[in-house]
Amino acid sequence: MFVLFIMLCFLEDCGYMSRVAFVMDRVFRRFGLSGKSFIPMLISSGCGVPGVMATKTIENKSDRRMTAMVTTFVPCGAKLPIIALLMGALVGGAQHWWIAPLFYFMGITAVIISGIMLKKTKPFAGEPSPFVMELPAYHMPALRSWFLHVWERCAAFVKKAGTIIFASSVLIWFLSNFGTFEGTFGYLPEIAADIENYQSFSLLAAVGGALGFIFAPLGWSSWEAVASTISGLIAKENLVSTYGVLFGIGEATETSTALWAAFSSMFVDGAGIMHVAAMFSLVAFNLLCAPCFAAMGAIRRQMDNDTKWWLAALGYECAFAWVVALIIFNVGELIVFGTFTVWTGVAFVALALMLFQLFRPMPKYDKSDNKILSDLSQERS
Repeated sequence: MFVLFIMLCFLEDCGYMSRVAFVMDRVFRRFGLSGKSFIPMLISSGCGVPGVMATKTIENKSDRRMTAMVTTFVPCGAKLPIIALLMGALVGGAQHWWIAPLFYFMGITAVIISGIMLKKTKPFAGEPSPFVMELPAYHMPALRSWFLHVWERCAAFVKKAGTIIFASSVLIWFLSNFGTFEGTFGYLPEIAADIENYQSFSLLAAVGGALGFIFAPLGWSSWEAVASTISGLIAKENLVSTYGVLFGIGEATETSTALWAAFSSMFVDGAGIMHVAAMFSLVAFNLLCAPCFAAMGAIRRQMDNDTKWWLAALGYECAFAWVVALIIFNVGELIVFGTFTVWTGVAFVALALMLFQLFRPMPKYDKSDNKILSDLSQERS
């Protein structure tokens, strides 16, 4: 991420970013955004927090809100270990080189699909604001300003790693090692020393089991998978480390073969058959759902601290991720095993509704009933 921030800050300071935003304006207008939306999305490939904060350069309120809502779909550096874990779990990843590009571009595709669908809704209706941006001359960035920009972003990430990620890892350890066994609450390695899977009696298992019904249609409802997803909402980096804690693997990373085996074992049924569609569903949901706490706070600021808009943004991200994961699992199970359930039908209905919203003509809303459209007309005048 340090190298990535060096490159991104160089592109910003040398005058290239404003030009690529101008070039991308014509492309982005096809799915309801302006060229200025490209800069936040490019920055989000490093970290979602500065990416969301970069939307403040978009003057139009509607465009800024929609960009802040969809820009975290772009896989940031914290999400890449999740993709690497999936590649490793599938026979070491050597024969599945296509997985990383597939899931990376899935995030970019989600931005395009969301932009088109949201632009056809009343709150975001109307043409994107005219593109106006100063194009500075190409120049070598001043070393001091370049260093300060790099340091600012790296320091923010290190701060998050040393506070939010560390604190959440400690919390996950506590919840997974304390619980109730035979009517006694305490430290499970002591009170349940003779039980190999003592963590199934932990507080974390209770929370994951209680919320498992939400993710059962997606193909994964084990408390380990649910618990890791919850920790991923705190910081996406937590997802891999949480599996390491739950499976008792010290120093676990996405390159650990022991973690690959433990992760893939969650998707093997009683007959010894691995359900790869469920694995894909889990990764897709965690890549597309609401971002980390720090990015959620940034989204709230870009929504002008409006709680309703903030909740709507997070709700849309989670709902979109849930629907995509539902389609991946149920269609995949139908193709591979011929399994058709009620949720398979729901998945096809959801897919049909998404396609309808994508390809239906742009509706015309009455400006007298649409405050956003009247605001747009006032800005243009």
